[in-house]
Amino acid sequence: MQSIRHGGALDRAIAQHGGERGDWLDLSTGINPVAWKVPEMGPDVWQRLPDEALMRDCLDAARACYGVPYGAAIVAAPGTQAIIQWLPILFNHLDRVAIVSPTYGEYQQVFRMTGVAIDTPSAWPADPESVDLLVAGQPNNPDGRIWPKEAVAPFTQGRKVAVIDEAFADVAPDVSLVGETGGPGLLVLRSFGKFFGLAGLRLGFAIGDPDVIEALSGMIGPWAVSGPALAIGAQALRDEAWIAATRARLADDSARLAAVLETRGFEVVGRTDLFVTATHAEAHGIADALAGRHILTRVFDHDTALIRFGLPADEDGLARLDSALAVVGSRVHNTPKC
Repeated sequence: MQSIRHGGALDRAIAQHGGERGDWLDLSTGINPVAWKVPEMGPDVWQRLPDEALMRDCLDAARACYGVPYGAAIVAAPGTQAIIQWLPILFNHLDRVAIVSPTYGEYQQVFRMTGVAIDTPSAWPADPESVDLLVAGQPNNPDGRIWPKEAVAPFTQGRKVAVIDEAFADVAPDVSLVGETGGPGLLVLRSFGKFFGLAGLRLGFAIGDPDVIEALSGMIGPWAVSGPALAIGAQALRDEAWIAATRARLADDSARLAAVLETRGFEVVGRTDLFVTATHAEAHGIADALAGRHILTRVFDHDTALIRFGLPADEDGLARLDSALAVVGSRVHNTPKC
């Protein structure tokens, strides 16, 4: 089966366009470019298996940070991707899957292997009775769409299940559906690495009905999350001052990035405070030209006019992007088509 191309494939870009990793401005992901500073870890964290105390401490921190209700359960995994892989087995009694698209491509990939009926509507499904399992992003990647809680509720009734991917909800906590979890029909996934800028740590969470979380925990198995990941996650999730300051900084950075893109002829069609998605008639050509200048962005096969920009880490990065767009935009626009 052909693998899906995600952002962050800097090694592939270097192979095609040259340069060293330090030469590149990687804007192809929605990962915070200014990461939470990881402290020194004691030797016991590295030398022993991750025990229940480490796991409980991390889960307690996640409960408080995400606002998990008393009646809901939470489980940690080595990234939300590890949870997504188990969804077709966890919900193998459900036959009709609707994945509100475009969104994170691995959902369609894992369900395609099961033989269930998959629909990929571009808008919110109108009829809950036509869907057994609904998958949607909140906010959605790559367009930043947000779904009201009352729209989700009908897809959590009876045997129905809604899986809500909140990988980018740390920058928009007011739209999170975590507070609605606890009943059997709603499962919310949270990603640690994007907001905290530590994607390599591989830490994610599933939040929902205790029976569902217990079954998922058994599938994930023991010691799935490393001790250092649990220890770092617990500390970062409790760093309220850093979280508040980072939300404010990312909101400002995202707004300035959007302004630069609009100045350079892009139409911003969606964003969160971790990425800006825009359209341009020459999106793929611009992305190629930027890559030639060692600036990596994200384009999409389903819509060749769509291009997504992650946030530069600093003013120099934003200025570098702006200068490059001033040059490559005019060159691509004026390139003969024959």
